[in-house]
This record gives sequence, structure tokens and C-alpha cells, in this order.
Amino acid sequence: MTTIGLIGAGHIGSQVARAAIANGYDVVISNSRGPETLTELVAELGPKARAATAAEAAAAADIAVVTVPLKAYKDIPVEPLAGKIVIDTNNYYWERDGHIPELDNGTATVSGLLQEHLPTSKVAKGFNHIMASDITDDAKPTGADNRRALATAGDHSDAVAAVTNLYDQFGFDTVNAGALAEGWRFERDQPAYVVRQNADELKANLALAKPIA
Repeated sequence: MTTIGLIGAGHIGSQVARAAIANGYDVVISNSRGPETLTELVAELGPKARAATAAEAAAAADIAVVTVPLKAYKDIPVEPLAGKIVIDTNNYYWERDGHIPELDNGTATVSGLLQEHLPTSKVAKGFNHIMASDITDDAKPTGADNRRALATAGDHSDAVAAVTNLYDQFGFDTVNAGALAEGWRFERDQPAYVVRQNADELKANLALAKPIA
């Protein structure tokens, strides 16, 4: 059975864990405060989930989900994620993360920074432009009318395919925004950010995106 390793157990991480377990995945979940702080969440998730350190979650993962504040991305373990698909849920909030000059001036992207930090991993962006509660509340079966769509972006086709598969299993259509460098199109302050949209609407909103810098 495929194991999803979650590095981060906040609102998005917890909801991804719930959706993953509902779809038959094993989950190893971690946070920055230690496995012992996840006892209540793991008890809720049930026997297919266990708590671990970030390094242990990375090592156990067939697919990893990085869902920590952007300011902490350099703390993500590198070696245990070598060669693995990594889904980045991040957005840049300078109020929380502090100013990052290369993001402020548009010479880098959020997920691009994580890919640079994890040079031998295959990073794709996902789950970053949906409210956490909607991951379980707004899901619809494949082929449902006006099904909500979520975007992904990545430079590795197998990573994009992994996000696409998870989206579909979790209850969403997918729009591929292109290379990882296009991930800004569905981040904060862009038309596609945290609004409900079907695939056609999402494609239109991605096209309307304008660089902030």
C-alpha cells in the first residue's frame, strides 16, 4: 500500500491525511514539535496513521507532502526524500515568513525554492489554493457536474501525475498549469486562489494571473 509522508500537521496537512486515509493510503505524519504532540490526531485518523519525526516521515514516504510555513522550508530533510515525489502546498506570506527578496522581486518561485533545497527530489505544487476544510467538504466523484478543479505545476511528469491522481481520488478535477515556475499563477492574490472553480473557470483564472513583483 502506498504511504503518504506528511511533513507538517497543520490545517492542510491534517486534512490531506484525512482524505488520504479515506482513500486507503497509509499515512506517516510529523510536525516540528515532535510525534508525542500528534497523539490526538493519530487516534482520530486510526490504525492506518502513525506519528513520526520529519526525517522518519520522509523516509517512510512513497509520496511526501511538505506543508510547513515557507520560512521553515530549509528544515525539510533532504536525503530521505532523494528521488521521491514531493508535493509542495506552500504559499508566500511575508507577514508570517519574513521578506524573501527573490520572491519579492520575482526572480524565484515558492515551489522553486523547495526544489532547489531538494535537488534530487521531484517537486510538484498542489493543495495550496484551497481552504483546508474544503479538501473534505467540497469533494465530488469523478465525472460529477461542475466538479471543483485544483491546479498543479511541476517539471517532472510523474510528480504531476501523482498530484493529478490524488486530486481525482480526493474528489477534484485537475488543471496542469505547466512547469514548476508557473506555480505562482495559483498562489496568494491571484484570481485562482482559494475560490471555488471548475476546470474551465480555473484555466481562465490561471490565464488572468499577473506577477505581483
